[in-house]
Amino acid sequence: MMKKFESYQLALELYHGCEGLKLPSHLRDQLLRASLSIVLNLAEGSGKPTLKDKRRFYAIALGSCRETQALLHVTRNEILFALANRVGGCLYRLVHPRP
Repeated sequence: MMKKFESYQLALELYHGCEGLKLPSHLRDQLLRASLSIVLNLAEGSGKPTLKDKRRFYAIALGSCRETQALLHVTRNEILFALANRVGGCLYRLVHPRP
C-alpha cells in the first residue's frame, strides 16, 4: 500500500514492536492505541487532496507519537523509544517542512 512512504513504514514497525511488549494491561492498551493512531493518521492523511488536510492528520499522528514516546519512556524500553524518536523526527518534518 505505502511501501515508499518511509514515515508510514517506520510507524508500522513501531506498532508491531509495541504489540510484542509484555506490560500491565492499562499501559499496554494505551500504548497500542497511541502507536496504532500514528499508523492510521498517516494512512488517512496521505489520501487527503490538499496539503493543509494532509498536515492536519500528520499533526495528529505527531501527537500520538509523543504519547507513544512518553509511554515507552515510562516503561524504560530504550530500543522502541529510539524507534519512536525516529518516527517523531519524520513526522515533525511532514508537519513542519523546510521552506
